[in-house]
Amino acid sequence: MQGVARAQPGAITLTPALVEAGSPELIRVDAPATSAMDGEWMGRKLEFFRGRSNRAWFALAGEVRDLSRTVEIHAPHYLTGKLSVPPKFVSPGPDALKQIEEESKVKAKVFAVSAPEPLWTSSFRAPVTAPATDSFGTRRTFNGKLASVHKGMDFRAAMGTPVRAGNSGVVVLARPLYFEGNCVIIDHGLGLFTLSMHFSRIDVKEGQRVAAGDQLGLSGATGRVTGPHLHWAVRWQGAYLDPAKLLRLDLSSVH
Repeated sequence: MQGVARAQPGAITLTPALVEAGSPELIRVDAPATSAMDGEWMGRKLEFFRGRSNRAWFALAGEVRDLSRTVEIHAPHYLTGKLSVPPKFVSPGPDALKQIEEESKVKAKVFAVSAPEPLWTSSFRAPVTAPATDSFGTRRTFNGKLASVHKGMDFRAAMGTPVRAGNSGVVVLARPLYFEGNCVIIDHGLGLFTLSMHFSRIDVKEGQRVAAGDQLGLSGATGRVTGPHLHWAVRWQGAYLDPAKLLRLDLSSVH
């Protein structure tokens, strides 16, 4: 990580200190207010922004000084789960495959652009008041076939439960998709997105600004599901992160 700053040794702080694969990391660099900062994390460019105190730079990862440090990434422990779904979600037909391909292009276009500054404020909150069930990283077998790794967090939300924005941002997708069902994606800036899936009803439109707690729609059982629930995912610069760990990050003093 390169910083245009007269930073002192030990000026970089990682939260949480124990870094696990799939875990979001808050990177703090203490540096003078007149500094500029850039950096790189595992081949991805870090977008730094000023904290509220204006005495530190953050990333959700003078003279030029090298502040590089080696970070050990620990292997997480994920589970394996078995699910039964309609055959069309395991072996889609030609028409469905065409639809899935077109939707992949739409999602790629959505994820290719993000606001150049943080749109979120303070810590993230859970999108529903309901217990969490299946967790991030579970290796899922659908109808006896290993089909995917679970890239989000499931909540046991009964049909019609209000689903709310986990933080402020802009709605960049609000429409039905093949696997995701009725889906809402919010851009929180700097390449950070949250995805909410399987709605029975969507109450927001693409391009709409939302604040933390604003209702996005009602939970349901659309798309590839075994019953009513909410799937909530977090994506940063092309990688999916553990939503439960994002919810535990204290960002109240950051932005």
